[in-house]
Amino acid sequence: MTPAPPTGRSGHSPAARPRPPRALRNLNAKIASVPMILTALVVFMGGTAWTVAHSFTKSRLLPKWKFVGFDQYERLWSSNRWLISVENLLIYGLCSLMLTMAIGFTLAALLDRKIRFEGAFRTIFLYPFALSFVVTGLAWQWILNPDFGIQNVVRSWGWESFAFDPLNNPETVIFGVLIAGLWQGSGFVMVIMLAGLRGIDEDIWKAARVDGIGVTKTYVRVIIPMMRPVFVTALVIIASGIIKLYDLVVAQTNGGPGISSEVPAKYVINYMFEAQNLGQGFAASTMMLLSVIIILVPWAYLEFGGKKRG
Repeated sequence: MTPAPPTGRSGHSPAARPRPPRALRNLNAKIASVPMILTALVVFMGGTAWTVAHSFTKSRLLPKWKFVGFDQYERLWSSNRWLISVENLLIYGLCSLMLTMAIGFTLAALLDRKIRFEGAFRTIFLYPFALSFVVTGLAWQWILNPDFGIQNVVRSWGWESFAFDPLNNPETVIFGVLIAGLWQGSGFVMVIMLAGLRGIDEDIWKAARVDGIGVTKTYVRVIIPMMRPVFVTALVIIASGIIKLYDLVVAQTNGGPGISSEVPAKYVINYMFEAQNLGQGFAASTMMLLSVIIILVPWAYLEFGGKKRG
């Protein structure tokens, strides 16, 4: 005997029930997302378009529609202060990307070896990330101060010729800022990497041991390639933090000595709120936006283009 097909309350088969139009499916979810979509369009997209448009104007204290073409950008790229800012950001960014990833992954790999007191070490390494950049900058300003910081401590041990004063030297000041940035950001990267390592199947480690592959070689040839999405995510997060670097520089050096530790975000803030030159500040912020797009486009290609190819 053939069983009767299931029927709904109306007595019709579910397969025969007419489906709503595509535009009306999941209607509640679509209605709930309307405020978010409006916020994104009006606040973020609208604000961005407004800023880019005013970067081509002669706005001073207040924004005004007096079109001057690319004059603001020509002034920007002929400014020694802006060029130093970009150079500092490149040095800080490249060093920070490489060292933060290396330190974060190394700490995660060590914690992943099931060591004792893992929770305590994880808390210690992650704790600096809970501090604000201002607190971090002030703390490292004191630590790197030659009168009562590292230099003074080492000299008190008898090494009178020891010199370590990066913040007062224009050639090394950005590396003093970098030290504070690494101290704060490495723990966060460690947590991301540790989560990725814990997602690796234990059978891979067992197979590597059976084949006689060493731990280091397993990390380099097997584990790290498998963690590509984790590395890409960490790189994007670090890069976005690098571009908006501001608080740490202000707290540690305020751009000094002279203008040797200026960064683009500080340039924007100074021109928009102190120099009362909104057009110049908008042009600088547009260049920062362009750098963000340069980072996001390759990330989107790696994250989504690869899946389509697969």
